[in-house]
Amino acid sequence: MAHAPTPLSKRALIDRSYLEHRAKVLDLASFLDRIDRASGEGADDFRMRAFESCCALLIDGQPNRAQRILELLSDHSTEPIARAGTKGATGAVPPSSGGAR
Repeated sequence: MAHAPTPLSKRALIDRSYLEHRAKVLDLASFLDRIDRASGEGADDFRMRAFESCCALLIDGQPNRAQRILELLSDHSTEPIARAGTKGATGAVPPSSGGAR
């Protein structure tokens, strides 16, 4: 879906928001560094696989990144589960839920 251009120029957007988003990129890099240094289970965690897929979408050069990432992380199942294994959301679709696309 095509979107109308923003009222600001690319330069104005960069001038306004670059430092904020630079900090977010550094936060992501720090998170990945901590994961790399950590020991124990979790190397194949579905959330990290989803995170890596999101990173690939960020750099693919295609439009609508936010929408596509939201779709990737969303559970598209239509049937309720019998019992929740956790008290909260996981932020990504577990492989056993059947909700992944």
